Amino acid sequence: MENPNGLYFHEEIMLLALRDEKGTIESGTMYQYAIAGAIIAELLLEGRIKLEQRKKKQYAIAHGLSHVGDDLMDECLVKIRDAKKPAQLQDWVIKFAGINKLKHRVAIKLSRKGILRVDEDKVLGLFSRTIYPEINPAPEKELRERLRTAIFSDTDELDARTVVLLALAQQGGLLNVVFEKKELKKRKERIERIANGDLAGNATKEAIEAIQAAIMVTTVVPVIVST
Repeated sequence: MENPNGLYFHEEIMLLALRDEKGTIESGTMYQYAIAGAIIAELLLEGRIKLEQRKKKQYAIAHGLSHVGDDLMDECLVKIRDAKKPAQLQDWVIKFAGINKLKHRVAIKLSRKGILRVDEDKVLGLFSRTIYPEINPAPEKELRERLRTAIFSDTDELDARTVVLLALAQQGGLLNVVFEKKELKKRKERIERIANGDLAGNATKEAIEAIQAAIMVTTVVPVIVST
């Protein structure tokens, strides 16, 4: 599925998760799981992996030998292909969310595209950390406008990438970062219709349902543990 803005889902999720000026992650999100889900969604929709039903469980199977051309997605695809035994999507979401320096790897790719800047600041004046302020707001502005149109209009003509992006953003707790909670509450039914794939084609709907189930499991567990 062509990405017209030149960004993959996981790069789009990162832009939504980062504070534009501070270059740090917005609090209260499950961005790493959304990024992991975004990688899987891209692989599914590109036909690089497929789902195989075995005893009421769905397993991710690598399909074909060709690579995507993105180092992070290719690494994940190889992990699925070379696994000793097939695993379910939620297992891969957990593994991909735990990839070493996941945030930095995605952010650095965006910096190479001239969207973010790699910088450093001090925490409490003592500890250094790498931050990624936004220097080209146009790509994120386009993302936000796509989501705004999808949520706050009544059109049924939504492109597949916007539908998937909205579903990932919702599962990762990112919609509350982009829009006011009061606004979202008024459009709750509309958001659920889109996020459930009701306004998508069959292939997109299947991918959304699979990703939703996988991310939901992996994001609920940490919340339960923390409480």
